[in-house]
Amino acid sequence: MDKKSIKKVVLAYSGGLDTSIIIPWLKENYNNCEVIAVSGNVGQADELEGLEEKAIKTGASKIYIEDLTEEFVDDYVIPTVKAGALYEEYMLGTSFARPVIAKRIAEIAIKEGADAICHGCTGKGNDQVRFELTIKAFAPDMPIIAPWREWSIKSREEEIEYAEAHNVPLKINRETNYSKDKNLWHLSHEGLDLEDAGNEPLYEKPGFLEMGVSPIDAPDTPTYVTLDFEKGVPTALNGEKMSAKNIILELNKLGGANGIGLLDIVENRLVGMKCRGVYETPGGAILYAAHNYLETICLDKMTMHEKQKLSITFAELVYNGQWFTPLREALSAFVDKTQENVTGKVKLKLYKGNIIKAGVWSDWSLYSEEIATFGEDNVYNQADSAGFINLYGLPIKVQAQVSAKNGKKLI
Repeated sequence: MDKKSIKKVVLAYSGGLDTSIIIPWLKENYNNCEVIAVSGNVGQADELEGLEEKAIKTGASKIYIEDLTEEFVDDYVIPTVKAGALYEEYMLGTSFARPVIAKRIAEIAIKEGADAICHGCTGKGNDQVRFELTIKAFAPDMPIIAPWREWSIKSREEEIEYAEAHNVPLKINRETNYSKDKNLWHLSHEGLDLEDAGNEPLYEKPGFLEMGVSPIDAPDTPTYVTLDFEKGVPTALNGEKMSAKNIILELNKLGGANGIGLLDIVENRLVGMKCRGVYETPGGAILYAAHNYLETICLDKMTMHEKQKLSITFAELVYNGQWFTPLREALSAFVDKTQENVTGKVKLKLYKGNIIKAGVWSDWSLYSEEIATFGEDNVYNQADSAGFINLYGLPIKVQAQVSAKNGKKLI
C-alpha cells in the first residue's frame, strides 16, 4: 500500500502491550495519521478499565468500546458448544472471540471512512489469520496494517523498551510478562517458563491462575450443579432460568472454585509450529461436559457418530479463522438439526478438578431401562440375536470358507 494515502486508521485495540505501542508507532510511520481505537468487550472485565484514557493519552483521536458479550455467546460460543467442537482438547476461547471483534472493527472502519485497519497480532500467531479473514469477509477491499510484519521490534522485551521510551503506561512488568488472552469464556497463558515443555505450570503460585484455583487448593467437599437445555442451548442453572451468558459467568465461579477446566497442551498452530499454552476454562468445561452427557441419551447412534466426526472439521474451521465461510454455516445447519431433541436436565458433581456425572433426564431420551435391563423383561427376545449374528457375520464366514478351500490361513 502507499503509506502516503493512509490518513485514517482503525486499530483493533485491547490496551495490552502490542496495541498500546502501535498507536505511537502508526503515527511515527504513517505520516502522523489519525488513529481510531476499537475495543470489543467480550468479557475481559478489568482489562477494559481506564482504556479510553489510555488510548487518548497515547495518541488515539477517539475510541469505541463495544459491548459484544451477548452476541459473542449467542452467535459464536453456543453454536460451537452445540457442535461439540474441540481443537486438540482446546475449547477455542481465543479462536471464536476473534471473528465477532473483527466483524465490528470492519463495520466501524467502513462507517468512519478509514483508509486501513490495523491489528497487533504477531506473525507467528493464529490471530492474524482470524482477524484478517473476517476483515476480508466484511471489508474485502480494506488495506490491513500488521506492524509485527513491518517493524524492527523482535521480542516482547523490545516492546517494553519501546513503551518505556514513549511513556506508554503498562500493567505488566518484565517478570510477569506472560502473553495472555482473556474473555468471559477463558484465559490463556503463554510464554516465559511455559515455553519449556518440561516445566510444570505454576498452578499453586499466587496470581498465576485468575479464574479459579488449583485442584489441590479446591474444597474437600463436592459441589453439585444442574443444567437445563432446550434444543442444545443452556437455559437454566440449578433450576433458575437465565441467559446463556449469565449461565457461563455463574459456571465460571462454581468451576473455578473447584479447580475445574485447566488445560495444558502443546497445540499445532495454523502457521505450522507447535506452541505450548495453559488455558483456564472453568464454565466452558462444565458446559461441554453437560451438553455431551445429554446428547448420549438424546441422539441416535448414526447421528452421534457422524456429528463427532464433523465436530473435528467444525473445530478446525473455528481455529483457522474460517467462521464466515459456507462450510461453517452448512455445518451449523447440520448441528442445529441434530439438536432438535437435545432437551433435558443434567446433574454434575464438581470435585477437585473433576467433573463427575450425577444424573441425566429427558423426555426425548432414547435410552430405555426396560430394554437395557439385565433383569427379566417382556420387550426384548434374546433369541432374535442368533439370526442377527448369522447375517452380520456372513461375510466373515464366507471369507473363512474360501480361504480354507484354497489352503490359505485367515491370519
